[in-house]
Amino acid sequence: MFETIEKEVVKNKQFLSDVLKGLSAETKHISSKYFYDKKGDEIFQQIMHMDEYYLTNAELDIFKSNKCEIAKIFSPDKEAFNLIEFGAGDGLKTKILLKELLNHEIPFDYVPVDISQNALDQLNSSLKEEMPNLSFQGIQGDYFEVLSRLKESNGKRNVVLFLGSNIGNFTNEEALAFTSDIGTKLNAGDLLLIGVDLKKDPRKILLAYNDPKGITAEFNYNLLRRINRELGGNFNIDTFEHHPTYDPVTGECKSALLSNIEQEVVIDDETFHFAQWEAIHTEISRKYSVKQLHKLARKSGFSIKADLFDTNQYFVDSIWEISP
Repeated sequence: MFETIEKEVVKNKQFLSDVLKGLSAETKHISSKYFYDKKGDEIFQQIMHMDEYYLTNAELDIFKSNKCEIAKIFSPDKEAFNLIEFGAGDGLKTKILLKELLNHEIPFDYVPVDISQNALDQLNSSLKEEMPNLSFQGIQGDYFEVLSRLKESNGKRNVVLFLGSNIGNFTNEEALAFTSDIGTKLNAGDLLLIGVDLKKDPRKILLAYNDPKGITAEFNYNLLRRINRELGGNFNIDTFEHHPTYDPVTGECKSALLSNIEQEVVIDDETFHFAQWEAIHTEISRKYSVKQLHKLARKSGFSIKADLFDTNQYFVDSIWEISP
């Protein structure tokens, strides 16, 4: 019990530190990782099931159509391996693959890793009910710490899943650093399956982040509400407007919250001034071309093993391998 309380205190201190630093910057910003408290998890589940948010169905299409091929790539001779998923969430897509692997009696350990303990608790509960024979251990925390431990353990192949186009949340430099770090923590022959949203009609992309019902807007507003709840902030949500944009040249879809009045916000006895229409940058979701994705793989020390596309060519699950 005391250990749990101590962890929560540390997490809140980091949250507070990051928020104060971000709002003190010349261009105000808050990391998108803080979207995901219990309420944020619930809203994101709604987003994933929106008609406008095509990403979920596109990647589901890939997994349903290619589950047998993916299983064979992961374990061609039914050898044991570790399946590590970064940002596991509710496991909606991954469960298709898990069931396929179990049906073929391929030995593997599933290691879902997520920043949200709430998401892991829900996943843990559903996996026990749906797949009681599955060997798994959910871990809340840092992706790379988990990889470092597994790299040194029992000589089994490590296969990393990074789905949902989460790589799009990074700038070019951050994406390269992230995938390169993964590469350094994998052994020769280990795999990375990375889900990536592809460039397409700009109107379709923007609608996914600015739906008519305002669910994506509420996802952003909840970030301010979380600051109020957990850090004692006094944001007036009604004085902020959700403003997403998409640049087809860079492939960057950005979300921001604009202060529609001049105002001051207080958090932890620190006061932050907002000019009218000043923005808080909350998220970037970059879209790639296949050429750009392959370039990222090569620069990160991987070779391309397979590219799997959905029916509409909206999305790709690209499987990369660390060369011997």
